[in-house]
Amino acid sequence: MKDLISIADLTSDDIRNLIKTALELKQGGNRPILAGRTLALIFEKPSLRTRVSFDVAMSQLGGHALMLSPAEVGLGQREPISDVARVLSRYVDGIVARTFAHQTVELLVKHATVPVINGLSDEEHPCQVLSDLLTIYERRGGLEGLTVSYIGDANNVANSLLLACSLMGMEFRIASPREYGPKAKVLARARKSGGKLLVTGYAKKAAQGADVIYTDVWTSMGQENEAERRRAAFSGYQVDTKLLSLSKRDAIFMHPLPAHHGEEIAEGLLDAPQSVVFDQAENRLHMQKAILVELLG
Repeated sequence: MKDLISIADLTSDDIRNLIKTALELKQGGNRPILAGRTLALIFEKPSLRTRVSFDVAMSQLGGHALMLSPAEVGLGQREPISDVARVLSRYVDGIVARTFAHQTVELLVKHATVPVINGLSDEEHPCQVLSDLLTIYERRGGLEGLTVSYIGDANNVANSLLLACSLMGMEFRIASPREYGPKAKVLARARKSGGKLLVTGYAKKAAQGADVIYTDVWTSMGQENEAERRRAAFSGYQVDTKLLSLSKRDAIFMHPLPAHHGEEIAEGLLDAPQSVVFDQAENRLHMQKAILVELLG
């Protein structure tokens, strides 16, 4: 690994190694593996988990994180992306980019001489999904053969999850209204890995007998003007205890947060016995450490 841009750039062994490293770091405490290293965080979008987990991860590994706001950088506006990439490469040891357009991350990779990590783009959220796989592994003792059912919008998280499940020998099901389902190019990538896929318009069909029920917001950042239309389209796709009851008895419920209570999830669902949502949030820190050790260590 030189960069982390898409789940599709990884192998199953890459993912297994990252999970192994994350577990070792989680259990082994803080070590100054990245002493003297600096990580630049370029964020065009607001963030809680991504920003804090990378910042704390660098601190606990002995390094330093530098936050750069949109006003300070102005990617592609105040200064060309190519110039930003080349300048930062002279100052820091790695770059995390949380952007609206996936192309921005790709341009940073093209012109940077240090590792670039996709902290979120409109196409993928690989760091989130690697943390999710860590959480599933901890709860189930493995990944291969499990069924993950995603209910809702085929957004960046769903894309990365679809690719990751296919790569790791898991069955992936997604239930969405037709116009909000996964794009053909993402499905084609996943099918190359030989994973079992089900794309359906019926939430109950996707949830039946699943090991993991996963959902995310119906309206992502940058889509606020579509919120009312999306609420109407997704009205039958809320995850509640009734839908969860269709999955396996020991199934877990996952959500990357932030959650819109009363929309994609029923009120109180985050506190249900099946919920591992806050374990997911914690594991962002441990997986971020593993990614940083792999790329900067």
